[in-house]
Amino acid sequence: MSVKAFELVPAVERDLLMGDKARINIECIECCGKHLYLGTNDCFIHHFLLDEVTSSKGKLSYSAQKLLHKYLGLKKPVAELRAASALERLIVLCDGIVFLVDMVTLETMPSGAGGGAKIRGVTAFCVNENPVNGDPFCVEMGVLSSKRRTVQIYMVHEDRVQLVKEVTTPEQPCAVSVDGYFLCVALATQYMILNYNTGASQDLFPYNSERRTPIVKRIGREEFLLAAPGGLGMFANAEGVSQRAPVNWSESVIGAAVCFPYVVALDESFITIHSMLDQQLKQTLAFRDGHILQDFEGKVILASTKAVYILVPLPLERQIQDLLAGHRVEEALLLTEGAQQNIPKDKFQILHKRILQQAGFIQFGQLQFLEAKEHFRKGQLDVRELISLYPLLLPASSPFTRCHPPLHEFADLNHLAQGDQDKVLRCKKFLISYLGEVRSTETANGCREDVDTALLKLYAEQDHDSLLDLLASDNACLLADSVPWLEKYNKYFALGLLYRCNGQDSAALQLWIRVADGDLQDSTRSDLYEYIVDVLGSCSSLDLVWKYADWALRKDPTVGVHIFTKRPASKELPQLNPDDVISYLGKHSQALLLYLEHLVLERRIKKEKFHTHLAMLYLETVLSLLSMSPTDEEKICRAREMLQALLRGSNLYHAQSLLGKMENCEHLLLERATLYGKLEEHDKALHLLVHELRDFPSAEAYCVWASSSRDSAYRQRLFHLLLGIYLDGNPAGNPQAAAGSGDLAMAAVDLLNRHGEVFDAVRVLRMLPEGWSLQLLRPFLGRAIRASVHASRTSQIAVGLAHSENLQLLHDRLKDCKKPIFVSEKKGCHLCHNTFSEPDVVCLPGGVPVHTHCVAQRVRDSPTKRQLTNSSNHT
Repeated sequence: MSVKAFELVPAVERDLLMGDKARINIECIECCGKHLYLGTNDCFIHHFLLDEVTSSKGKLSYSAQKLLHKYLGLKKPVAELRAASALERLIVLCDGIVFLVDMVTLETMPSGAGGGAKIRGVTAFCVNENPVNGDPFCVEMGVLSSKRRTVQIYMVHEDRVQLVKEVTTPEQPCAVSVDGYFLCVALATQYMILNYNTGASQDLFPYNSERRTPIVKRIGREEFLLAAPGGLGMFANAEGVSQRAPVNWSESVIGAAVCFPYVVALDESFITIHSMLDQQLKQTLAFRDGHILQDFEGKVILASTKAVYILVPLPLERQIQDLLAGHRVEEALLLTEGAQQNIPKDKFQILHKRILQQAGFIQFGQLQFLEAKEHFRKGQLDVRELISLYPLLLPASSPFTRCHPPLHEFADLNHLAQGDQDKVLRCKKFLISYLGEVRSTETANGCREDVDTALLKLYAEQDHDSLLDLLASDNACLLADSVPWLEKYNKYFALGLLYRCNGQDSAALQLWIRVADGDLQDSTRSDLYEYIVDVLGSCSSLDLVWKYADWALRKDPTVGVHIFTKRPASKELPQLNPDDVISYLGKHSQALLLYLEHLVLERRIKKEKFHTHLAMLYLETVLSLLSMSPTDEEKICRAREMLQALLRGSNLYHAQSLLGKMENCEHLLLERATLYGKLEEHDKALHLLVHELRDFPSAEAYCVWASSSRDSAYRQRLFHLLLGIYLDGNPAGNPQAAAGSGDLAMAAVDLLNRHGEVFDAVRVLRMLPEGWSLQLLRPFLGRAIRASVHASRTSQIAVGLAHSENLQLLHDRLKDCKKPIFVSEKKGCHLCHNTFSEPDVVCLPGGVPVHTHCVAQRVRDSPTKRQLTNSSNHT
């Protein structure tokens, strides 16, 4: 695809060069800065001064001033000119002779004392633009001889030339270019690369110089451009490798030059311009009678036989903008990145970012969102440029203004979509995705409020699930801009979250309560009431808790009480005083009951008033159910179980108060028995269970419960007490007596048979009436005998173990006795420090001898007797 990359501008007009001499033709050109030198067919050198002129519209033109012309004194055309600016010399090839000319006076330099200043028999030469000798006042030159198959390397000084190297070639060379030690040579039938320092060579590809003029052009360090068969421009480096794809120019190319990133080629009728980046033809300019094309320090100059022109590249930015205007995004980016090496780093980074941003907006307009996002990311786009396309998304307080010149051609999203609502929707979905990705990155630095507020508005408008996630996270949404938007789309729950993010918990609760009461419509959360309770439960403001707890308790006391029961126990959160809560819940009896259960059963707070209060509430519930008509037995049973569990499990309530409340209630005999048990009045408790309630299993269970944390003697005493009550109720002493007493007798038998191991068997036998059948007591007697035998054998084992231990101690004593204990009148007692006067001594552990009377005295005075070994030893 075409692009306008260059303009052809006249530099030296026909009249200025030749005047009225029609037969003068331009043969060669050289440019050094503003100085232009022309060699003509009449053996003249013309010197011009070129000035650049820029019009008010930025158009570039050239003004040429002729300074001098000089006849060289030969009758042949001037074939080649090269400037050696460091020497202030022109190197001239004319009539097969290379010689030096002063750049200012155009006078031919005479031969110096050190050697000649002329080289004869030359067909072509080139200057080494990457010299290796390191002398800034010496020019290296490659020369082709008409008589030898060689390339000669010369050093050119101010007044002389010096041969330093001669390299032989397999064929007669016809064109050459030099870079460092490398020679790229066109022979009669092929191209090749030579290293004149090492002698190494590399054949490139064949070429027929008789059919086409060869082209050998150095285009960079160790890289050359060659005219190849088939109308190709081939690139080759010093190793003979092509690292760029070839360009496809015409078969009749007569000159080529490189103005990066373009290759300019000249043929008989046209100038063609190809990109080195994608090898595509970018521009074609008509140019008849052209026969010279060369580049000088980035300036491309062309000449016909009568005039000189300069191919002026359009500014890179203009070329890129033209490509972008045609929506040729990839070509624009390729051109930008290809020009990196020719642009200062800082300037390139600025240009590259802008081009990427523009490319992103072009692809955004084409709904190519993935590509657009990638270009926005690489170009580090200020995300507000994108947000500003969407009406009303940017906060009113945002200081943002669009980039100038603009990055795109769209006024807003409506202009882009042209009424296509599907396109609008797709663009909004893309923005949601893009903002969600960049909000936590460096892209959003400095504009987080604008990004988050825009994202909130889009979420609300599109009913997006991520709205709540945004508000639940750390965000910078602006309250003033967001409130109307959330109200517009009935997002009251989200608005409450936003209020909380801004520290306005009271406003949030008021709004949510209106939604929960049905005054406002928002279906975001079906469990909004429970959520409000959770918020109050974790609220740091106790004033708000007391203010709104009443509403929650009136709506549902069983859930509302969670405000108090599920409040986190955190040092950072102020805690509620249980006494204050109990006082506050006085008018909410069900909630009060649940809260007391929380204190007593879950938190296990050991305070008598809480335990008593809870027991009283349980009792009142039971009494209330009992007083109802008809009674609900299931509810009564459940309420009594809760009361009984508390009475049995707690030791902190005030039992006398509870007994007073149920004194006259004949339905609560089991509960009264439990209370008597807490008061250690077991006889009253068992009397109620046995004689009034007639619940023998409960009586046995009572004994087990009442003695659960006591020793075996205590348990035995309780069971003997229960047995005594059973037997006292059966005065006839006959298990088969009357119905009432018979039940007690059978209960006694069952008690003995089930818990025989608890009883003292001898005592039981003394208590039992003589008329009872042994058959009835067989299980009890069997267990009693087994228990007695077990106790006897256990005692025997204990005695045996003690005996074994005693034997071991005796053995240790005998071992100690085998060691002699020495006493003398010179050795003193360890206790009284007096000497021994007789051999009777007592040996302490460790073999220390002491007086017998000292040990006796110490044992009498000490509460703990020590083990001593008494031994008599004679010295």
